[in-house]
Amino acid sequence: MRKDSLTQPKDELIVDEMSEKIVATAEQLATAGGAHTVTVRKILQTLGITNRVFYNRFRNVDEVLEIVYRDMIVKVRRDIVSEYDGKQDFFEYVKDVVEKSLLITYDNKMRFNQFMFESDSHSTSNYMWWTGEIKKLIEYAKAHNLIRNVDSDVLSYSIWCFCRGYNADAVGRQIPRDEAVKNFRYSFGFLLDGLKK
Repeated sequence: MRKDSLTQPKDELIVDEMSEKIVATAEQLATAGGAHTVTVRKILQTLGITNRVFYNRFRNVDEVLEIVYRDMIVKVRRDIVSEYDGKQDFFEYVKDVVEKSLLITYDNKMRFNQFMFESDSHSTSNYMWWTGEIKKLIEYAKAHNLIRNVDSDVLSYSIWCFCRGYNADAVGRQIPRDEAVKNFRYSFGFLLDGLKK
């Protein structure tokens, strides 16, 4: 059992290979129809297991979806983060990272829309990770005299809000992904232009 995906067992709940199968099945169902369509009944039918097998391992379907969501966050973070190597224009690099982030998260948020945004809004660790990564870029730009002197904490929070808000609206209104990314890159460019020295 992956410790980074499943929480430590609470009370007498079982954590085993069947737990992994339940999580994998929930992820497949969410990918096919969205998190809102995943139910205990569908998981039971797909795996051919009983209520007892499920409830010996999880309290409810939201617990399973929370694990799927956290696994997805880990994958997204791993795919997005890369150190700036100085080979390309810094501002183009930042736009590329933000665009990649939007592309990777867009489809996942379409599937996990309501569940994901509710979890995001309550997740301090997710907030801290994203604002921390943004702050690293801001500090790099300040140290290399690429941007004006700014409050890194305030700016990292503001950029995080801008990115999350844009993504949430695009997903909520079901703007086609390519159009959402193109418009986001355009708008984000103006934000970066305002920071340049």
